[in-house]
Amino acid sequence: MRLKHKPWAADYIQEHPDVIIPNPEHYKGKWNEVFGNDNPIHIEVGTGKGQFVLGMALQNPDINYIGIELFDSVIVCALEKIVAANKPANLRLLKVNGEKLEEFFGKGDVSRVYLNFSDPWPKVRHAKRRLTHGGFLKIYENVLVDNGEIHFKTDNRGLFEYSLVSMNEYGMALKYVSLDLHANMPEDNIMTEYEERFSKLGQPIYRLECQFKTK
Repeated sequence: MRLKHKPWAADYIQEHPDVIIPNPEHYKGKWNEVFGNDNPIHIEVGTGKGQFVLGMALQNPDINYIGIELFDSVIVCALEKIVAANKPANLRLLKVNGEKLEEFFGKGDVSRVYLNFSDPWPKVRHAKRRLTHGGFLKIYENVLVDNGEIHFKTDNRGLFEYSLVSMNEYGMALKYVSLDLHANMPEDNIMTEYEERFSKLGQPIYRLECQFKTK
């Protein structure tokens, strides 16, 4: 993702601490204090400009959503969308690194992880940076409920095939696999910005759902 510098982004982020939580480590194990309920929490790692996580929050008011994005110039786009939608009560953002999820969430805090159009890191030497690498899967397992799920979408076949192998080798159970999601579009599918762009170009969208097994 090309990052366009937005000099006003940091100030705008600070003006909305009710959306972008400034000290998320304070809520590890007690996110119910943020949302005011015990509804399940779904997180999107790499939320980008926020279209997906906002759409999911509006579509599912009984689920709490947290979008995770590191860069000011990107997360501020998601923040603008959320403010324009009158700040849904079941949606928050974290400006943090996805590698550090365990600093902000305890075991069982999260019910589902979404990974949408992640950077494929195609070079072999960069494999550990892929969000479906075993090292990341371990992080997700450590914050998810028992039998928690990962839902993954990409336009990159190489990354998709890698992810299938990685999750299988980790011992996860594949629940759903699609090599062309839009050929039989689920009615509840919320598209990301990238998904809209790639589907208009006729590129297939790959999707999978997988579940951690109780050990």
